[in-house]
Amino acid sequence: MHTLDIRQLAALSAIIEEQSFDKAAQKLHITQSAVSQRLKQLEERLGQTLVIRANPVQATDAGHQVIKYYRKIAMLQDELFTSLSPDHKEGFTRVAIGINADSLQTWFMDAITSLLQQKQWLLDMKVDDQEQTHHLLKTGEVIGCITSSPEAMQGCSCIPLGVMPYRCLASPDYIQRYFPEGVTAEGFRKAPVAEFNNKDELQNRFLKTFCNLNPGDYPKHRIPSSDPYFQMVIRGLACGMIPDQQSTRERASGAVRELLPGCYLAIPLYWHVWNLKSEHVQQLTRTLTAAASQYLDAFDQHNDLIHPE
Repeated sequence: MHTLDIRQLAALSAIIEEQSFDKAAQKLHITQSAVSQRLKQLEERLGQTLVIRANPVQATDAGHQVIKYYRKIAMLQDELFTSLSPDHKEGFTRVAIGINADSLQTWFMDAITSLLQQKQWLLDMKVDDQEQTHHLLKTGEVIGCITSSPEAMQGCSCIPLGVMPYRCLASPDYIQRYFPEGVTAEGFRKAPVAEFNNKDELQNRFLKTFCNLNPGDYPKHRIPSSDPYFQMVIRGLACGMIPDQQSTRERASGAVRELLPGCYLAIPLYWHVWNLKSEHVQQLTRTLTAAASQYLDAFDQHNDLIHPE
């Protein structure tokens, strides 16, 4: 029967989490040479290179598979100890989640607060665009992710959460400066647009759909943080795609307005999570789906949903 040494697996996981052999040693309270030795033994045992020894350290494809396996058994092991001894309070359980920045900004913290108050969990939040978080689950970096993709990966469940409508918003001053005669496709060629990062396709899709403009047809600011992104819009420095869940108050007060009233992109969100008979996983799933029903729009409120291309 083939077995793997849990200490060697923990060493690999720490190396990748900390992206450093030295920091992994500090985390595990052992020497750096011991970390290196455990990794070497694991690689020899499996006959695979698990780590790309670069700066920062990265996992190989095989390394990601091994880390995914380790995180599953580590979670189950923690639950076993807790069930055998309810007073078991030795350390925390690390829970890694992939999430889009706008969910983190608007509803996720309200959803998770009560659960974190009850559990000895340490969250490891990995933030990316809602079209990109799927790869974090595939590589084993997270146990679950919030994504706009409805396609469940092998070994995972896909649970619908709800919809975030995104509208192209701008301040009254911005509209007066760049579109004094009304919003036109030609006007966007000189009007700054905000984007979150190089993976962000929302404004490109919006302007292609409603103005027939291509990504290179208009100037862009790049602001990789949800609140400063919205501040750029509020202050009249750019227009940008803002979810309804974030902009309700500002739209009601007139601080921002829709550039193209009635035109928006409906972005569906799904919770993808390992198919693991784990109470941790089940509690997290119940918590997120319950919160989503309060904060997100229902799917039947929107006819055209935007999924990853």
